[in-house]
Amino acid sequence: MEDEKKTLEADFISSLPDDILRHISSFVPTKEAMRTAVLSTRWRRLWMPNRLNFYLDTDSAEMNRGAFVEMVVGTSLQALAGKFLGSFEAPEALELCFSGRGSELMTIKATKGVEKVLHLHFSDNNIKHSGSCSLILQHAASTAAYTVSELRRLHLVSMASIGSGFVSSLFSICHLLQSLSIEGCTGLESITIDKNSSLQELAILDCPNLDSVFICALELKSFRYRGALGKIELNSMLSLEEVELDLRDGHGPGEFDCEEVLSLLESMKDVQGLRVSGWLLERLCSAGVIYGKLDFQFSRLKALYWTDSSITSTKRDSLACFLNMCPELTELIVQVDQALAQVETPVVHHYWHEPHLWRDFNAVKADVLPLKHLKTVRVVLGNLTAEELRLSLMELLLERAVAIESMSFAT
Repeated sequence: MEDEKKTLEADFISSLPDDILRHISSFVPTKEAMRTAVLSTRWRRLWMPNRLNFYLDTDSAEMNRGAFVEMVVGTSLQALAGKFLGSFEAPEALELCFSGRGSELMTIKATKGVEKVLHLHFSDNNIKHSGSCSLILQHAASTAAYTVSELRRLHLVSMASIGSGFVSSLFSICHLLQSLSIEGCTGLESITIDKNSSLQELAILDCPNLDSVFICALELKSFRYRGALGKIELNSMLSLEEVELDLRDGHGPGEFDCEEVLSLLESMKDVQGLRVSGWLLERLCSAGVIYGKLDFQFSRLKALYWTDSSITSTKRDSLACFLNMCPELTELIVQVDQALAQVETPVVHHYWHEPHLWRDFNAVKADVLPLKHLKTVRVVLGNLTAEELRLSLMELLLERAVAIESMSFAT
């Protein structure tokens, strides 16, 4: 007890006024600042959210999704923008509650940071809705009455379907937004970002019902996608440098369309870094795609990150085939993550060429062009990988990577 008392007496910071504590917090990243809530009751009180209530003159029992969105967007957006985005001088927690004549309809928990970042976490309570929605993100005309200039990073978590109209309207007035993250939004079926000239980073993570993504963002440099493969279109991506296609949830509903997937790969052909799921390369090869005979190459690709739940002879051979598209590759990482679920093979009803994955390994190896610029290879195969596969992959890389400087194999 005496030691605790001495510690408290020595803690001069916690006794400071709120505005000074917030100013101190502004010198560290937002996530780190919010973690100070675990230090003491004093810090926890500092991060208690300021509650902002919006009362909608409606009966919550009769409110549906369309009516809710219309009322929120029509009456509250300007006030919300002013409260949420008015200042980023210090980290701040906010809680926005929409209520009708009866109960709360939707709550939005928000965290603002000095990096001009805004995290939004949605929860809907008593609104009748179908459970699915589309998210259409476009900028409003620059003459809008309330254009927000400060916000640079927007992070959406667990966005309920009723929140899509609010987010679309908020996005429309954020003309300088550079980073957007959409995570864990169950019910979200499609995302459209059209003719955007400010967005540089986009992440779409773990949205299990997402079936369609259309992106037209001239300045986008980084695109991360994690989930199931649906229809993904990237248009006019002239600045794209890094892409992550983590398709750990396999293929979405419907037939696997080689044309769509190849069109997606072609739209990112100028990237310098690519992460891709091994089953996708295998599936294209199984449909007869020969990567070296396509009309495009990954001519600027420097780093390739191949990942999957397991490696088989056909996955090994499809990787070998894909390397012929990467003449400037300098770094290759192959990782088997046994924590991932095994992906079921999607149905393919048409073939580009005769399937070529079932040839003798020596023939596969002979077809791989010399990897003249590959200098670093790191392979993590897991303890369940057959020794024969491990040795054959090592043999392939040692023979074809003529300028190798560093190679490591691990379990």
